[in-house]
Amino acid sequence: MFAEVLIEYSAKSIDKTFTYKVPEHLQSVIKVGMKVLVPFGPKTINGFITNIVNVYNDEYEIKEIEDIVDKYFCLNKELMELGTYLQHKTLCTKIAAYQTMLPSSLKVKTQEHNYSKYIYYVELNKNYLEIDTYIKENPRRKKQIEVLEDLLKKNKMLKSTYTSNIINALLEEDLIKITKEQIYRLDAEHEIINDIKLNKMQQTAVDSIKFNEKNTYLLHGVTGSGKTEVYIELIKKAVKDGKTAIMLVPEISLTTQIVNRFYSRFGNDVAIFHSGLSDGEKYDEYLKILRGEVHIVVGTRSAIFTPLNNLGIIIIDEEHSETYKQDSNPRYHALDMAEFRSKYNNIPLILGSATPSLESMARAQKGVYTYVSMPNRIGSSVLPNVEIVDMAEEMKHRNTIFSRLLKEKLNERLERHEQSILLLNRRGYSTVISCKSCGYTFKCPYCDITLTYHKSSNNLRCHYCGYTIFKNEECPECKEKALNDFGLGTEKLEQEIIKLLPSARVIRMDADTTRNKGAHEDIINRFKNHEYDILLGTQMISKGLDFPLVTLVGIINADATLNIPDFRSGERTFSLLSQVAGRAGRSDLPGEVILQTFNPDDFTLKCVQKHDYMKFYDYEMNNRHKLDYPPYYFITTIKIASKDYDVASKEIIKVKKFLEQNLSKDTVILGPTTASMFKINNIYRFQITLKYKRDIKLLETLHELDKMYMLNNKANIEIDNNPLFV
Repeated sequence: MFAEVLIEYSAKSIDKTFTYKVPEHLQSVIKVGMKVLVPFGPKTINGFITNIVNVYNDEYEIKEIEDIVDKYFCLNKELMELGTYLQHKTLCTKIAAYQTMLPSSLKVKTQEHNYSKYIYYVELNKNYLEIDTYIKENPRRKKQIEVLEDLLKKNKMLKSTYTSNIINALLEEDLIKITKEQIYRLDAEHEIINDIKLNKMQQTAVDSIKFNEKNTYLLHGVTGSGKTEVYIELIKKAVKDGKTAIMLVPEISLTTQIVNRFYSRFGNDVAIFHSGLSDGEKYDEYLKILRGEVHIVVGTRSAIFTPLNNLGIIIIDEEHSETYKQDSNPRYHALDMAEFRSKYNNIPLILGSATPSLESMARAQKGVYTYVSMPNRIGSSVLPNVEIVDMAEEMKHRNTIFSRLLKEKLNERLERHEQSILLLNRRGYSTVISCKSCGYTFKCPYCDITLTYHKSSNNLRCHYCGYTIFKNEECPECKEKALNDFGLGTEKLEQEIIKLLPSARVIRMDADTTRNKGAHEDIINRFKNHEYDILLGTQMISKGLDFPLVTLVGIINADATLNIPDFRSGERTFSLLSQVAGRAGRSDLPGEVILQTFNPDDFTLKCVQKHDYMKFYDYEMNNRHKLDYPPYYFITTIKIASKDYDVASKEIIKVKKFLEQNLSKDTVILGPTTASMFKINNIYRFQITLKYKRDIKLLETLHELDKMYMLNNKANIEIDNNPLFV
């Protein structure tokens, strides 16, 4: 018996399987999908079995597999095929595809670590008569006798109950033994609540989903329409039928509220999976899934790879979110992976959103997806009233951050003991620090972009490579103490709101305040418990969060995403502003939204004001059609990256010539140009953009292009199908 093994090294030059002989003592247990130890050159490393064959025709002598790393771990047939699909779709190496599917604690790597957590017990190691004899013969050993008498009554006790010297003394006498039980770090101790009765609109949505057939549904429900209860009801039906379910959410911050709702309905039948968990917690949750101990997985993007058997339904909440696309290699989209698993298992895939992506809505309009609408909020709540404030007028009254209307409304909420949310999609204190004497501006030496000032740590930081310097009061160029800060970040906004409303209890939620484990959950719970009056933050506060007392949302700079030079900027802006507006008025209390902008007549903002997704959709689709952008055309970007500017610029020209010679004439080749982020961490990046409707030569050409740079140590190629940014 022979096994084809992928080794742990991800270099493209060795992106192939190596054949090893399976030793006789492993032949009965070895399977495809297992991790094994194999000799490779002078070392013993980890590998991953992709195939088992009985015949090996090569004339060379082959080495033997040394051992199985973990006999209980094995990827099933579905996930093995999904890995192949992922590799083909993203042009990554085979081992990179499988590594992406595994949590860090289970990746194929030589450095192994035991992530299992145990609880230790003390049990008797002798029969009753022997214990009784010991007690009678040693009346002075009162502490030991107490332990033995406890064990006679209770069979086993926690080892931590007793001091170590007593335990050691009894172990020496061979009277007791230590046993251990594996435990999980996360415990879903929640009171199970009764099912919530769905309203007619929700029940219609549930009834429209057909199980046991491959179909993709677009569930278009306004914010506050009760989509989560629809998801829960659908999952309940799947589990009742003996099936399992995957529920994806876009942000770690969203998992807190969603998971608590799932725990309260399904108890310990839920595993959670996201990047905020420790390696040990991910290991535990993965183990639960692998052992078939849970039927439901709730998590972010990577949860789509969890090894659930007998899948019955997949749900992607906030399907429009860009976080479902991984921006590093392999550059996969969770939706593509979900569609593969939906087709493989012949099950429904539900895409839910209040602001669906244009691609999804276009597919629904064409009948590729089945469209399900939830146009109204549940109960007596209605969509909030949105007022647009012209900040150009406010500037005349020296209101640079808060308009007069927003100040007034914030004060009203404090008086009424209601809560407010403020959105500013830029973290840090200020965006630019420059010298008013000589004009010097602090920039990252590795990325050539301005550094963001963080006042709490008094440092200037690059948000791309992490370069950080301490801020002095003196200009490094002219040595004058003339430094000024410009721009507005969430940290500065927090200080300004405290100045404006000294009695307000303010909490900030952004990438800086949520670095520590559990920070998302802590902030959300404390705000929900009304420990704070105002929550301010970046886009992580815009989706899915449900706070009954929030009646006001203030959008500080609505133009921030509108002015980004990208064809999706209008869609991103509409989605972000509509989503954050939807946090207001989700209970019986009416909601208001104050949208501050320097472009009050912008069409996208007018659509946000009217909560009119379809009007925005028609307008944006018309623009996309004129400019040959998705969903009318597909897009692929090809980047050449190098530490040497001249190498990168020459190689990108070679790439263009190769594409011109090999692609269909109908494929539009744009560029080369510099990438939107031209220099990151001293790496220069040039880009070519491809637009195409259908090109049968494309995938083959991209694979050939990828191979051309396999051994190039001066330039690297990055190929991204359907990129988020162009």
